[in-house]
Amino acid sequence: MKEYIIIMADVIGSRDEDQALLMADFKELVSGVNVSRKNTLVSPLTITLGDEFQGVLDNIKDAVNVVLDLEEAIVRNGKDFKLRYVIVEGLIETPVNTEIAYGMLGDGLTRARKYLENLKKDDLRFFFWLKDQPQKNALGNVFTALQDIIDDWNPERDFYLVTAFLEFKDYKRVAMALQKERSLMWKRKKNLKINAYFALKEVASYIGGIQHA
Repeated sequence: MKEYIIIMADVIGSRDEDQALLMADFKELVSGVNVSRKNTLVSPLTITLGDEFQGVLDNIKDAVNVVLDLEEAIVRNGKDFKLRYVIVEGLIETPVNTEIAYGMLGDGLTRARKYLENLKKDDLRFFFWLKDQPQKNALGNVFTALQDIIDDWNPERDFYLVTAFLEFKDYKRVAMALQKERSLMWKRKKNLKINAYFALKEVASYIGGIQHA
């Protein structure tokens, strides 16, 4: 038996959405990350229920990157829904299915599902459970700060602009690409807290990459 990093997520408020459109968007999001992160996913992100998925990874840094990829894909594709995530370090007691994250059993998977259910009672969208408590707490704090930034972005008003900043970073290049005034793009970059987003993203990746003997 081996311990893995298990990621589970669901769509917040999915019952209130157009079910057919939501499922199409959700499948597109999951399949896109499965392709881009194929080499780091031990078991691919697999939709287990209509609005939930689970996947298995070897280490926490890869899980952090998958979460960030998903969040940025939602922005880039202009999707108007949010995901709630749990990332859990734990045992998988059956052979790991490398083709589809289905049909596996273990304490880690059981706890991940329990934590996801409990998270529905909270305002937080990101929950970590790791053996290393300082690392767990640090990642929880970083993603709380990230959530405060991301959840302030309006899909209709801000996502296209955030997408440009994700690609170009520099406000002058964004202004050129979008044919906007430089001063306006400077202000929008500040208001959208783009610098803070990139800083927190780097910190999350660093903390996730800390290895222990």
